[in-house]
Amino acid sequence: MAFPSALSALWSASLLTVLFASVVRSNVVYDDDPLQPVTSDEMVSVGGTVTLTCRVAESDNSSLQWSNTAQQTLYFGEKRALRDNRIQLHRSTPTELSITIAEVQLSDEGEYTCSIFTMPVRTARATVTVLGEPSKPQITGFENPVLEGGTITLTCTSTGSKPPASLHWYRGEEELKGGPNVVESVPDDPTYNVSSELNLEVSREDDNTLITCAVNHSSLNPGDKRTEQALRVLYSPNVQIQPQSTLPREGEKFRLQCLGDGNPEPMSYSWKKKDGELSLLAKADGALLLFEMLNKSDNGVYLCNADNGIGMSQGEYTLLVQDAAVDNADPTAMSTSSGVDHAVIGGVVAVIVFILLCLLIVLGRYLIRHKGTYLTHEAKGSDDAPDADTAIINAEGGHSGAEDKKEYFI
Repeated sequence: MAFPSALSALWSASLLTVLFASVVRSNVVYDDDPLQPVTSDEMVSVGGTVTLTCRVAESDNSSLQWSNTAQQTLYFGEKRALRDNRIQLHRSTPTELSITIAEVQLSDEGEYTCSIFTMPVRTARATVTVLGEPSKPQITGFENPVLEGGTITLTCTSTGSKPPASLHWYRGEEELKGGPNVVESVPDDPTYNVSSELNLEVSREDDNTLITCAVNHSSLNPGDKRTEQALRVLYSPNVQIQPQSTLPREGEKFRLQCLGDGNPEPMSYSWKKKDGELSLLAKADGALLLFEMLNKSDNGVYLCNADNGIGMSQGEYTLLVQDAAVDNADPTAMSTSSGVDHAVIGGVVAVIVFILLCLLIVLGRYLIRHKGTYLTHEAKGSDDAPDADTAIINAEGGHSGAEDKKEYFI
């Protein structure tokens, strides 16, 4: 009866020896061993998918096997061993066994083992690193606006990162130097919370400027997760006085407007004249100072005070009233128009004079050509008569030939 017991003990001891030798041998990498499995470490973010691949250079028809961090068999060749739908067979050949793990969780991190059941058993390990993706950063400290010249303290926080994320501050596109990143581990969780503070002295130019906190992490692309928030800065108004026109004239209506650029907007305005009183025809109406009719006595320096509750500021304007305008036309335009009119009139007169000269010349030639002497038979006797009586008698006798009277035009 003792013999079977001894034989059983011997068999158990032999099996333990073989298993121990196999384990020891599995930690040794044989570069020239074609049956030695080869794996690679992998990195994946939470929620992603990782592929584990195990290869051998040659096959002796032994099966490859993948085991998880708890040494539970996942796949033995093409056969599923663990009922986890997240784990699927990717490829199975005599020299390769690849599996995928979807929807990776932080608990999936660790060492996975690939084994080939030769004699002795050969193994290789692949370390899976699971990255905890950090949350979108949150900025606090913007609850109340800050006065110009004051300092604001902002805090940026991001949770759930693994390994710890780093935080960066920006004002617009300019990177700012914030405080060091404070890393806190989360109890019963492999992730970390990270925070950073920023102390910033502000001016009125910072009003509505965007302050950004960005997360830098190996699981993210640059700029994937960032938070922006606008600064609110309170400052006293900057006052300017705007005239209705740049050439105020006597007798005209005129208006001055007080412009107060502040945060918040000015709530009250007041007007006064430096070294004098406002005229009776000048009326202050909030941000406006109205003149019903300008005169030279309105000349002077006018002051406007604007108050927005944060502070009061003053602007000034020097009013110089010009003489009343006789003609609103542009003197330059009038001079040009007058010059053009004179030229046209001169041209017309010259044409008329030329035409008149031509007419006089033509008329003179016409009169010269038509001027002549008239000789008649009535005058013939008088030319040859020796005395006056004879001439008269000859002339009277000549009437009988009146019908033969002729004219000669020389």
